[in-house]
Amino acid sequence: MAHGSILITGGSGGIGRALARRAAEAGWRPVTLDLVPPADLLPNEVFRACDFADVAGARAALAEVAAAHAPTRLVNNVGIVRPAPLEDTRIEDLAAVLDVNLRSAILAAQALLPAMRDARFGRIVNIASRAALGKELRTAYAASKAGLIGMTRTWALELASQGITVNAIGPGPIATELFRRANPDNSPKTRAIVEGVPVKRLGTPEDVAHAAGFFLDDRAGFVTGQVVYVCGGLTVGLAPA
Repeated sequence: MAHGSILITGGSGGIGRALARRAAEAGWRPVTLDLVPPADLLPNEVFRACDFADVAGARAALAEVAAAHAPTRLVNNVGIVRPAPLEDTRIEDLAAVLDVNLRSAILAAQALLPAMRDARFGRIVNIASRAALGKELRTAYAASKAGLIGMTRTWALELASQGITVNAIGPGPIATELFRRANPDNSPKTRAIVEGVPVKRLGTPEDVAHAAGFFLDDRAGFVTGQVVYVCGGLTVGLAPA
C-alpha cells in the first residue's frame, strides 16, 4: 500500500472527485482544493477552500498545504470554460481561462517542488483536454489546454533527473454532472456525441482517474512527458464530438 499525500486541484466534483476516491483507494491522503467543499469528505481527506482566480489567495492556500502535508503527488485538474466562436471571444475571457487553467498549474507545481526535490520523488499529472487538438467554440479553452500540454513536456525535461515525472491526460467527452446539464441523456445532440465516439459511450470520471492512477504510481518512474487521451478513440480519426 502506497503512502503520502496527494494534492488535487478542483477536487470537489466530477473528474476531481473520482481522482480523490482513486487516490484514497491507493492509500494516499487526498488533499483537495476547490471553491466549495465536496458533498461528502472521504475518511482521510483534507479540504481547503481556494479560488484559483485569486493569485494571493491561491498562493496562501498552496503554501499552507505544502507546509502541513508536503505532498509529493499533484494532479492539476481545476479549470474553467468560456465557450465562444472566434469573433465573440473576449480578451477578458481568454485572460480568465488562462489564469485558472494554466497559472494554477504553475503555482501548484512551484509550491510542491521543494518537497518533491527533498524526497527525490514526485508525480505530476496535468488534466488537459482533447480540445487541445481543436474543438469548435473553444478558442480560449483549447489554447489553455494546449499550453498545459506544452508545459507538461517542458517540466518533464527539467525535472526528470530529480526523480519527478510529469505527464498529462486529455479527456474526451466525459459524463460529468456539468456535461449532463448541458447535454440531457435523451437529446439528439447527446446521441450524436455518443455515436461519434468509437467505443459508443461517454467516458466517466473514473475512466480519467484510472489513467491518472497509472501515471501517479511509484512504478511509473520511466514514463514522463507523455499525453494519454482518454477519449474512447476520438483522437484516432476525425469523428465529431
